Amino acid sequence: MAIAYQEAITDVKARVSASRSSFRAGMVILPKARREAMYALYAFCREVDDIADDGATFEVRTQGLQQWRQRISDLFKGQTSNTITAALAPAIQPFHLIEKDFQDIIDGMEMDAGDPICAPDAKTLDLYCDRVASAVGRASVRIFGDASPKAMEVSHHLGRALQLTNILRDMAEDAQRGRLYLPVELLIQHGITSRLPAEVLRDKNMPAVCRDMAPKINAHFTAANEAMKSCDPAAMRPAKIMRDYYHAVFERLVAEDWQNIFARVTLPKWQKLWLVLRNLIG
Repeated sequence: MAIAYQEAITDVKARVSASRSSFRAGMVILPKARREAMYALYAFCREVDDIADDGATFEVRTQGLQQWRQRISDLFKGQTSNTITAALAPAIQPFHLIEKDFQDIIDGMEMDAGDPICAPDAKTLDLYCDRVASAVGRASVRIFGDASPKAMEVSHHLGRALQLTNILRDMAEDAQRGRLYLPVELLIQHGITSRLPAEVLRDKNMPAVCRDMAPKINAHFTAANEAMKSCDPAAMRPAKIMRDYYHAVFERLVAEDWQNIFARVTLPKWQKLWLVLRNLIG
């Protein structure tokens, strides 16, 4: 039975509202068709992320992600099977969406679905960031209205900046799942020998590891900013909101110098609102 678009968009919009995601601020300023496409993209990302994080067994997680691989393949052949694919379908042609971006996102979820990622090498960490963040960016900028090479450059750098900021902010939460996304090269460099996430986080040299990651993150923010200058300003407005939000989080992390690894950094509501308003009136 075909799923009506209105039913589909009502469902994905409810998923976005329930998530209270910081990404919502970047969505609400978009024109209706683009905004609804972003709701659908977010719902897809949330769905596959939940499968990778919360599936009861490896087999359940693998099966769930494989099912989504087929759904995405079918979607780009014109077939929809649930509310998320039904909400995505009208966006494919007008916004020049491509299947590879969605399959790359699932690839990233598969990296989390197996044994917990623990101190990957730098190359693996970069691949992970590309799949779970920059691939989302590539689909997003298409929906925003700029599919140029420079927009893809924004996705490359901003996705990595956001994901690495998340990694430094969410270390305690990740450790509870047995995950540690810090690159093994930095742990070795700072004499951290344990690979048990909770032990690593308690090591006295952890702040130094985080400090050494900061310049790379800042370089990605800077490169994204430079690429944005050659992009459509209106299309980049949602990306700028996310850039400003995460850069503020990053600056807060740097200022606090990772002296309390187990305290999650957040921004006050007034600052979040100001970051949105600044981009709306700027």
